[in-house]
Amino acid sequence: MALVRARRNETGFNYWPGFVDALSTLVLSIVFLLSVFLVVQFFLSQEVTGKDKALEQLNAKIAQLNDLLSLEKLGKLNLDDQLSQMRAGLLSAEAERDRVKGLYEGLSAAGSDAAGRTNELNKALNSEKQVSSRALAQIEVLNQQISALRRQLSALEEALDASEKRDKESQGRIADLGQRLNVALAQRVQELSRYRSDFFGRLRAILGNRPDVRIVGDRFVFQSEVFFDTGQALLLPEGRAELDKLATALIDLDKQIPSEIAWVLRVDGHTDVRPINSPFFKSNWELSSARAISVVQYLISLGVPAQRLVAAGFAEFQPLDTAANEEAYKRNRRIELKLTER
Repeated sequence: MALVRARRNETGFNYWPGFVDALSTLVLSIVFLLSVFLVVQFFLSQEVTGKDKALEQLNAKIAQLNDLLSLEKLGKLNLDDQLSQMRAGLLSAEAERDRVKGLYEGLSAAGSDAAGRTNELNKALNSEKQVSSRALAQIEVLNQQISALRRQLSALEEALDASEKRDKESQGRIADLGQRLNVALAQRVQELSRYRSDFFGRLRAILGNRPDVRIVGDRFVFQSEVFFDTGQALLLPEGRAELDKLATALIDLDKQIPSEIAWVLRVDGHTDVRPINSPFFKSNWELSSARAISVVQYLISLGVPAQRLVAAGFAEFQPLDTAANEEAYKRNRRIELKLTER
């Protein structure tokens, strides 16, 4: 009679392939969008990194130019001081020349000593003029260098402004892409949750309304007693019968979902908090893992692709009920099935 009811339930869900086609389209779109986002983010990050390096180089060059400009300004101030001193000396020499010239004109007959004195003063005056000319030439060169430095600084400032503008534009594009991707991912997650609920609904119909099988959130939960004896990891005939039904649904699902969609059925083994006393298993870790592996291996033997299955053991560290009584222990001894992404 149980087989008859199971067959009737299986025939009542022939519309399932349509739902699975929609699921495959959804998940494929998610993977494509994620790939596009990762590629765009990679190239934008490379562009931003290059701009940051260019900005650092420009800032370093500006600092060097500022130092050079400071030195040039200091040198110009020193030269201005020297020029002022030379001009003062020149004025003094010209005054002395005029005085000597007056004496020379008034005492032209005073002798050769006065003439020699006048010649010496004229030579000194010419020397001062030459020094003043060289100082003025040096000042002109410095002024030209300062003008060139100012032009370079202006060009650097323009380059920095352009780089900052491009950086702001890149950041804006990244923010826009992230926002659009988040919206798309949110929509896909909602659709994936709906299809997961449909899949669990189908499993519920296949397995029937058993008190030891229930849906908790996004997981299908079996009590361990459905599959195993106490402290054992060998599947019972009753558990194999239930897994036969599950394998049929998984094989159909794998045929309908494209191979590039990275979906898996995770099989989680859980125990209660009491330490195990068995020659086969040293801890609840080993028992929970061995039970999950037994379920996975049996599903593989029925034709479920191995790459679509994951076995995990959680021992007693993920309890559903923290009470210290037999009912809580029974609830915590369980096998959970979760349809998720790899």
